[in-house]
Amino acid sequence: MKVIVVGGGVIGVTTAYYLAEAGHEVVVYDRQKAPAQETSFANSGEISSGYASPLAAPGVPLKALKWLGMKDGPFSFRPKLDPKMWLWLARMLRNCTASRYAANKALMMPLAEYSRDMLRVLREGTGISYDERSHGTLQLFRTQQQLDGIASDVAVLDRFDVPYEILDAAGCIAGEPGLAGARQGISGGLRLPVDETGDCRLFTERLAELCAERGVVFRFGKGVFSLEHWGGQVRQITSGDGRVGADAFVLAAGSYSERFMRKLQQRVPVYPLKGYSLTVPVADAARAPVSTVIDETYKVAVTRLGDRIRIGGTVEMSGFDLTLHESRRAPLERSLSELFGGAGNLREAHFWCGLRPMTPDGPPIVGRTKLPNLYINTGHGMLGWTMACGSAKILADTISGREPEIDASGLGPERYWA
Repeated sequence: MKVIVVGGGVIGVTTAYYLAEAGHEVVVYDRQKAPAQETSFANSGEISSGYASPLAAPGVPLKALKWLGMKDGPFSFRPKLDPKMWLWLARMLRNCTASRYAANKALMMPLAEYSRDMLRVLREGTGISYDERSHGTLQLFRTQQQLDGIASDVAVLDRFDVPYEILDAAGCIAGEPGLAGARQGISGGLRLPVDETGDCRLFTERLAELCAERGVVFRFGKGVFSLEHWGGQVRQITSGDGRVGADAFVLAAGSYSERFMRKLQQRVPVYPLKGYSLTVPVADAARAPVSTVIDETYKVAVTRLGDRIRIGGTVEMSGFDLTLHESRRAPLERSLSELFGGAGNLREAHFWCGLRPMTPDGPPIVGRTKLPNLYINTGHGMLGWTMACGSAKILADTISGREPEIDASGLGPERYWA
């Protein structure tokens, strides 16, 4: 079939790759001039299947109120006169129960692990490189109270047979020698040894090149304005190329996918939550992280990407506003300085923000819509890089009439239409 994919980030490009591998003729449209220029541009760099959890969790409402009172807390809220913001927030709060959290996490963990496996197969089969490392993830606890509170997380890891290690301070430093100079004490850590890291933008750019070699056509700088349908199917898009038809269509436009679906009278509760990052040149490799360290105190991830360090964090609810608020820079700089002092040159840091497409329950939306030739792949939130290959392979199998290799029931948009 001829398939049009709307969106040229990591989700859209991986979808295009697996569709091309399945033998389809694929055209990707994106309003930007190159791949991975928005949400995929400078994320934290983690491929963390072990940390695949919903944002909506028991205790989060009270924690959010506490964070709002902190000067440099990990959550900020800039309310707007936008009904979708308030409706999404209400639905998210309804998912902050133990039972819903468990059910939603049970959907996310298998997808994240499958995605990690698919990424490894892709890497071995193509030789693609993207400053990747396979040294695991360390969740770092500065206080004994934080360390004592991991029992529920460990229980979930046990349930899904995810390998992990509980480390004392010495064990943390043994795995991440740069922590030896940490300004504040370290109580311990939770290490997930099978997690990976890598530059999402670099991966997407190089995968787009591999896609082009396989016949995928990229129409960068050609935004899609609408999807036109009649007779019960989508027939064509209206874009910078005019009206273009296809047999099937995939929406992989991140937070903007909701707007297309709304125009088709198919509402999906995807709303953007802004995240920030700093990319810092390595100044002293001996002091830099080996892989990813998650600073539990500030909810900040510090990741080594080649000769750079990526520091990412913050959840800001402010709609589609892409303003770079300097106040959000401080907690990122502080985590690097306190944990890996002298590792990077902060004077040359690149400050960035992007919109994470979030669902109120946590799992992404992957599957067929009410229009039988329209598919959607979005809503991955903070885990787009972690879940990209798995979600794309599931969708390519679905479009090709094959049964996905893992159970994908519960991921489709129909869960919001009951």
